[in-house]
Amino acid sequence: MKKIIGANELHQTMKLRQMGADIEVVHSRMCYVKFKINDIDLAYVYNINKKNEYFLERIKPYPLPLKAYKSEEDVVDVIAIDVEQFRNVCSSKNVNDFIEFLKQMKLTVNKFEDLILYYNVSKADINEFQDILSDLNKKIDQSKSESERLYFKKNPDFL
Repeated sequence: MKKIIGANELHQTMKLRQMGADIEVVHSRMCYVKFKINDIDLAYVYNINKKNEYFLERIKPYPLPLKAYKSEEDVVDVIAIDVEQFRNVCSSKNVNDFIEFLKQMKLTVNKFEDLILYYNVSKADINEFQDILSDLNKKIDQSKSESERLYFKKNPDFL
């Protein structure tokens, strides 16, 4: 079985090199971490990248690449905070709406990417999308200023 995987990997890297890619094969260990909080599945995956950093991604309840960390201990610390924050949000009556909204946002990003990769979108449409996005960001800032903060162990990364 190992020989088949190795041959397949060699074949795929050869095809990518023919396309002009620079390939660096890194054999690493991947960890899959799962939690169940109320009815919400929370899952992460992390592995070591070519810079010997741990790349962490939340994959459930919606995909979100987090970032690379210097040590596995840093990854565990980040996951611990994330789980604690999800425990807070899971006590909300709006948790399912929140998760569904984020899934729709991810779908919107994917649809927009398809739009620009497959169609010649007009400058007017792009400007309209920019205006919609600007309005959404203003609404997020407004909602933040009108809402009670619930979590204090870590500051938000983007607000």
